[in-house]
Amino acid sequence: MQRRNFLTLGAVAAASAALAPALQATDFRQTKPDAWTAKSVDDALKALYGKTLADATEAHVTVKTPDVASNGGAVPVDMSCDVECKTFTLLQDVNPESCVVVFEQNDMTVPKNSVKIKMKKSGSVYAVAEGKDGKLYFGKKTLEVALGGCEG
Repeated sequence: MQRRNFLTLGAVAAASAALAPALQATDFRQTKPDAWTAKSVDDALKALYGKTLADATEAHVTVKTPDVASNGGAVPVDMSCDVECKTFTLLQDVNPESCVVVFEQNDMTVPKNSVKIKMKKSGSVYAVAEGKDGKLYFGKKTLEVALGGCEG
Protein backbone atom coordinates (compact mmCIF):
# COMPACT_ATOMS: atom_id res chain seq x y z
CA MET A 1 0.00 0.00 0.00
CA GLN A 2 2.89 2.37 0.67
CA ARG A 3 4.20 1.93 -2.86
CA ARG A 4 0.81 2.91 -4.33
CA ASN A 5 0.71 6.06 -2.18
CA PHE A 6 4.26 6.92 -3.24
CA LEU A 7 3.40 6.51 -6.94
CA THR A 8 0.23 8.58 -6.57
CA LEU A 9 2.10 11.35 -4.78
CA GLY A 10 4.79 11.27 -7.49
CA ALA A 11 2.18 11.58 -10.24
CA VAL A 12 0.51 14.54 -8.50
CA ALA A 13 3.88 16.26 -8.05
CA ALA A 14 4.76 15.75 -11.73
CA ALA A 15 1.39 17.13 -12.85
CA SER A 16 1.80 20.15 -10.55
CA ALA A 17 5.27 20.85 -11.92
CA ALA A 18 3.95 20.67 -15.49
CA LEU A 19 1.12 23.13 -14.74
CA ALA A 20 3.20 25.64 -12.76
CA PRO A 21 4.21 27.77 -15.79
CA ALA A 22 0.53 28.08 -16.77
CA LEU A 23 -0.33 29.46 -13.34
CA GLN A 24 1.96 32.49 -13.52
CA ALA A 25 0.29 35.88 -13.80
CA THR A 26 1.31 39.48 -14.44
CA ASP A 27 0.33 42.05 -11.82
CA PHE A 28 -1.11 44.74 -14.10
CA ARG A 29 -1.61 47.09 -11.14
CA GLN A 30 2.19 47.25 -10.82
CA THR A 31 3.15 47.11 -14.48
CA LYS A 32 0.39 49.44 -15.79
CA PRO A 33 -0.69 51.61 -12.81
CA ASP A 34 -2.22 54.39 -14.95
CA ALA A 35 -4.82 51.96 -16.31
CA TRP A 36 -6.36 51.56 -12.85
CA THR A 37 -6.80 55.29 -12.25
CA ALA A 38 -8.03 56.13 -15.76
CA LYS A 39 -11.37 57.95 -15.77
CA SER A 40 -12.49 56.81 -19.23
CA VAL A 41 -12.45 53.61 -21.27
CA ASP A 42 -10.15 55.16 -23.88
CA ASP A 43 -7.70 56.41 -21.22
CA ALA A 44 -7.56 52.94 -19.64
CA LEU A 45 -6.98 51.26 -23.02
CA LYS A 46 -4.30 53.82 -23.87
CA ALA A 47 -2.51 53.01 -20.59
CA LEU A 48 -2.78 49.24 -21.15
CA TYR A 49 -2.21 48.89 -24.88
CA GLY A 50 -1.26 52.31 -26.28
CA LYS A 51 -4.48 52.25 -28.33
CA THR A 52 -8.11 53.41 -27.96
CA LEU A 53 -11.49 51.96 -28.94
CA ALA A 54 -11.17 53.78 -32.28
CA ASP A 55 -8.17 51.51 -33.02
CA ALA A 56 -10.12 48.35 -32.10
CA THR A 57 -12.46 46.21 -34.19
CA GLU A 58 -15.95 45.50 -32.87
CA ALA A 59 -15.89 41.77 -33.60
CA HIS A 60 -15.01 38.36 -32.13
CA VAL A 61 -15.90 39.40 -28.54
CA THR A 62 -19.26 38.78 -26.85
CA VAL A 63 -20.47 40.51 -23.67
CA LYS A 64 -23.57 39.25 -21.87
CA THR A 65 -25.29 41.07 -19.01
CA PRO A 66 -28.92 41.39 -17.99
CA ASP A 67 -30.73 44.21 -19.82
CA VAL A 68 -31.80 45.53 -16.41
CA ALA A 69 -29.62 44.87 -13.37
CA SER A 70 -31.74 45.11 -10.24
CA ASN A 71 -28.68 45.32 -7.98
CA GLY A 72 -25.92 47.68 -9.09
CA GLY A 73 -23.71 46.18 -6.40
CA ALA A 74 -23.46 42.81 -8.16
CA VAL A 75 -23.96 42.98 -11.93
CA PRO A 76 -23.16 39.63 -13.59
CA VAL A 77 -21.00 39.92 -16.72
CA ASP A 78 -20.08 37.04 -19.03
CA MET A 79 -17.47 37.71 -21.69
CA SER A 80 -15.99 35.46 -24.35
CA CYS A 81 -13.74 35.73 -27.38
CA ASP A 82 -13.43 33.48 -30.43
CA VAL A 83 -9.87 34.49 -31.42
CA GLU A 84 -6.61 33.59 -29.71
CA CYS A 85 -5.65 36.44 -27.42
CA LYS A 86 -2.90 37.54 -25.04
CA THR A 87 -5.09 39.50 -22.62
CA PHE A 88 -8.82 39.91 -22.02
CA THR A 89 -9.93 43.14 -20.32
CA LEU A 90 -13.25 44.23 -18.82
CA LEU A 91 -14.06 47.96 -18.60
CA GLN A 92 -17.12 50.09 -17.83
CA ASP A 93 -17.98 53.75 -18.43
CA VAL A 94 -19.89 54.88 -15.31
CA ASN A 95 -17.69 54.39 -12.24
CA PRO A 96 -14.82 56.75 -11.38
CA GLU A 97 -12.20 54.23 -12.62
CA SER A 98 -12.99 52.45 -15.89
CA CYS A 99 -10.75 49.38 -15.78
CA VAL A 100 -12.32 46.46 -13.91
CA VAL A 101 -10.10 43.43 -14.56
CA VAL A 102 -7.44 42.13 -16.95
CA PHE A 103 -7.17 38.39 -17.55
CA GLU A 104 -3.89 37.14 -18.97
CA GLN A 105 -4.38 34.36 -21.51
CA ASN A 106 -2.05 31.60 -22.68
CA ASP A 107 -2.29 28.51 -24.88
CA MET A 108 -3.94 26.55 -22.06
CA THR A 109 -6.73 29.03 -21.23
CA VAL A 110 -10.07 29.63 -22.87
CA PRO A 111 -10.99 33.32 -23.23
CA LYS A 112 -14.32 32.97 -21.46
CA ASN A 113 -14.83 34.63 -18.08
CA SER A 114 -17.69 35.45 -15.73
CA VAL A 115 -17.49 38.13 -13.05
CA LYS A 116 -19.76 40.32 -10.96
CA ILE A 117 -19.02 44.04 -10.98
CA LYS A 118 -20.35 47.16 -9.28
CA MET A 119 -22.00 49.88 -11.36
CA LYS A 120 -23.29 53.05 -9.76
CA LYS A 121 -25.74 53.81 -12.60
CA SER A 122 -26.79 52.72 -16.07
CA GLY A 123 -24.06 52.55 -18.68
CA SER A 124 -21.99 50.31 -20.93
CA VAL A 125 -19.64 47.42 -20.28
CA TYR A 126 -16.78 46.69 -22.70
CA ALA A 127 -14.75 43.51 -23.12
CA VAL A 128 -11.51 44.05 -25.04
CA ALA A 129 -9.29 41.25 -26.29
CA GLU A 130 -5.68 41.84 -27.30
CA GLY A 131 -5.21 39.30 -30.07
CA LYS A 132 -2.01 37.37 -30.59
CA ASP A 133 -1.82 39.32 -33.86
CA GLY A 134 -1.45 42.55 -31.81
CA LYS A 135 -4.90 43.89 -32.78
CA LEU A 136 -7.64 44.86 -30.32
CA TYR A 137 -11.13 43.38 -30.60
CA PHE A 138 -14.07 44.41 -28.47
CA GLY A 139 -17.68 43.79 -27.60
CA LYS A 140 -20.05 46.18 -25.83
CA LYS A 141 -23.28 45.84 -23.88
CA THR A 142 -25.38 48.72 -22.56
CA LEU A 143 -27.54 48.02 -19.53
CA GLU A 144 -29.88 49.75 -17.14
CA VAL A 145 -29.09 49.67 -13.43
CA ALA A 146 -32.14 50.04 -11.20
CA LEU A 147 -31.45 52.36 -8.27
CA GLY A 148 -31.95 50.99 -4.80
CA GLY A 149 -31.93 47.41 -6.02
CA CYS A 150 -35.47 47.52 -7.42
CA GLU A 151 -36.53 47.55 -11.04
CA GLY A 152 -38.44 50.79 -10.93
